[in-house]
Amino acid sequence: MSNSAYSSLRPRVDITPKPLGVSLFLIVLGAWYLAQAVSPRQAALYVVGALLGVTLYHAAFGFTSAWRVFIADGRGAGLRAQMLMLAVGVALFFPALSAGTLFGNPVTGLVQPAGTSVIVGAFIFGIGMQLGGGCASGTLYTVGGGSTRMIVTLIGFIVGSLIGTAHMPFWTALPQLKPISLVSTLGLAPALVLNWAVFALIVAVTVVVEKRRHGRLVASHAQPKHVSPWLHGPWPLAAGALALVVLNFATLALSGRPWGVTSAFALWGAKAAAAVGIDTASWTYWSTKANAAALAAPISQDVTSVMDIGIVLGAMLAAALAGRYAPVWRIPLRSFVAAVVGGLLLGYGARLAYGCNIGAYFSGIVSGSLHGWLWLVAAFLGNVFGTRLRPLFGLEVERVKPTAC
Repeated sequence: MSNSAYSSLRPRVDITPKPLGVSLFLIVLGAWYLAQAVSPRQAALYVVGALLGVTLYHAAFGFTSAWRVFIADGRGAGLRAQMLMLAVGVALFFPALSAGTLFGNPVTGLVQPAGTSVIVGAFIFGIGMQLGGGCASGTLYTVGGGSTRMIVTLIGFIVGSLIGTAHMPFWTALPQLKPISLVSTLGLAPALVLNWAVFALIVAVTVVVEKRRHGRLVASHAQPKHVSPWLHGPWPLAAGALALVVLNFATLALSGRPWGVTSAFALWGAKAAAAVGIDTASWTYWSTKANAAALAAPISQDVTSVMDIGIVLGAMLAAALAGRYAPVWRIPLRSFVAAVVGGLLLGYGARLAYGCNIGAYFSGIVSGSLHGWLWLVAAFLGNVFGTRLRPLFGLEVERVKPTAC
């Protein structure tokens, strides 16, 4: 082994102290403020958001890249980690949702209608994932990790979400099924068995595809290790998957519903539009009781907003601990255009589909919602199309060279 190769694998001890200090200060300050101004429970949700940011960054738990490398190169480790996450998730969530209470508090799942708007929205979202370079959670944690390109995607995401709320009456008038919960429809045990069977089938398909393509299951590339990898990263994908499940379950216990991300982007966009004189409060989407209350209230009272901010700061903390917080402000033009277009598609698609890879896919499926499965199929097809578009914008499609058996 050469000295250079050896040095790349030696344990690292460096951190970036300034962003570490800033992120820690803002997490502590934010938690203190929310505990005083809103409630201790809101402060706890903010901390859960920060822990989600740390988990997403340290495990590099990206939905977008996992789908892309499977589509383009047949590698399925990321998809298998997602199935592990969902399998454990339904084991935790289904009993609680079936009972309707968790630790004595009422809980409900994210169960939404399944129909035209979900199919179109998830497909659009899937294209946006590949052009924007991230999903909803991926956009937040990479912004927190110092990616300046993803700031562009996030702005587009917010604008697209706002436009989506304006068009929602048209899309919700199209054919769709009523909200269907597999837990309520099938019963707890049959719903669990059915979901576990589908997860196992998806895992089997990824194994078959990967072995046919590469002759074996492809090992992950070695990453530089820190003296304390659990504190500084990187984490195994399986550890990230399990941590995300536990933190989503904590969200259910604290807020009464599973983790979501993108409703906050629509809210931020509506508040920004209202600030410049656009009467968003009169739009049909924002005239419902819950949405009107969210629009009128401070951001600090919105659970999703608080958790999203926590994710950004948690990822910043993780990047600083890993010694990788180093923003680069130059963005190639084609990549910039892809970030804008991708962000708009992500935002618009998420509104139509009643959520994103978190609210519709992860939390939708562990809620037993049929629309979560419909979202998965449509979004995966969108990712196939989006992956083929990436080279047009100068974006990489990761592949490894096939090895002989």
